[in-house]
Amino acid sequence: MIQVYTGNGKGKTTAAIGLALRAAGAGLNVYIAQFVKGRYSSEHKILNKIRNIKLEQFGRNCFIRHKPKQIDIELTCQGWEKIARVVASRKYHLVVLDEINVVLKLKLLSVRDILSLIKRTPDCVELVFTGRDAPVQLIKHADLVSRINEVKHYYRRGLKARKGIEF
Repeated sequence: MIQVYTGNGKGKTTAAIGLALRAAGAGLNVYIAQFVKGRYSSEHKILNKIRNIKLEQFGRNCFIRHKPKQIDIELTCQGWEKIARVVASRKYHLVVLDEINVVLKLKLLSVRDILSLIKRTPDCVELVFTGRDAPVQLIKHADLVSRINEVKHYYRRGLKARKGIEF
C-alpha cells in the first residue's frame, strides 16, 4: 500500500509518526527516513527508544527553502540509496519517506525515481510519502491520500515554533 500526506497545513510528519507508533505497537518494524531535515527534533528522543523503529536523517541542520546546495544533493542521494536497500530487504513493514515531496519539488529526485521504487516494493512493505506539493503522478499511484490544509495557523500571529509541538 502507498500512503501520501500532503498539503500546506501542519501535521503531515506528525501523522506519519503517529502511524509509525501504531505500527511499532503492533509489532511491525518501521523505518523513517527524513529528507531535507538534519536537525534534532523532540520526536527523535522517543522514537530512538523504540526497538522496532529506525529513524535516519538525510539533510543538513536546516530545512531547504531555496536552491539546494551540493551537500543537499549528496545527502539526498545517500538517503535514496539507503531507501532502496531498506525496501528490498523486506525487514521493515512500514517505510516513511518524510518530506520526499519537497525533494521532488526541488528536483533532487524525479517522480520517475519514486514510481520505480513503488514498482519494486514488495507487497509486505507499506510506503508513506510526506511533504507539500505531492506530484499528481504520485497521488495517482497512491492507495490513500490525505491533504492537510491550513485553515488557520498561529505562525501568522508571529508565534515562534515551540519545543514539543513543532520540533
